[in-house]
Amino acid sequence: MVAFKEEFPYLRCDSGQLFEFDRDWLHAAINRAADKAGYPSWWLTDHVTESIAFYLRLRNDESVVAFTQLQETVQYVLKAIGYKEIIPHFRPAPPPISVSLVDIAHSAGSGYELAFFDLLEKRIATLIETGVDNLQLCSLQPCVKHLRSTRVWTRACDSLREEIVCFIRERLTSTTSERLKCTLK
Repeated sequence: MVAFKEEFPYLRCDSGQLFEFDRDWLHAAINRAADKAGYPSWWLTDHVTESIAFYLRLRNDESVVAFTQLQETVQYVLKAIGYKEIIPHFRPAPPPISVSLVDIAHSAGSGYELAFFDLLEKRIATLIETGVDNLQLCSLQPCVKHLRSTRVWTRACDSLREEIVCFIRERLTSTTSERLKCTLK
């Protein structure tokens, strides 16, 4: 993978999985650590987040940065600004993996629900094998409309939506550990 000059490098966790840098994710992780250290609504969270983002943007000669290196950088910044008591609480999980259900539906073709479910099952299995901790499945409504070949939401769309939700729940509960967090939008 190549990170373009204006963008951030990818983050690689210990398992080898790559993630895109997300300011909101880092902001939330720093905020959680500050809260645990006794600084609710810490006033420096925005500044620390932007400092780390600026640092990563400067590293445009590298397309991948180790997740542990990002953690060490945040810890260094916290120590440098005099808030080392936050460091022990800063343990961010890797950012969520986002999977577009409408992209899978497009791959399956309009009206091909069986192909969609097969592709979705394979994608979920692959992600579970890589050890993903946080999964976001998005674009459910456009996915259903595409599979039903309609522009207007119908009762048949409601039925297919429920079928997809049940299918995802079944696959995740039968094959994963409790540490996987999944959201469906």
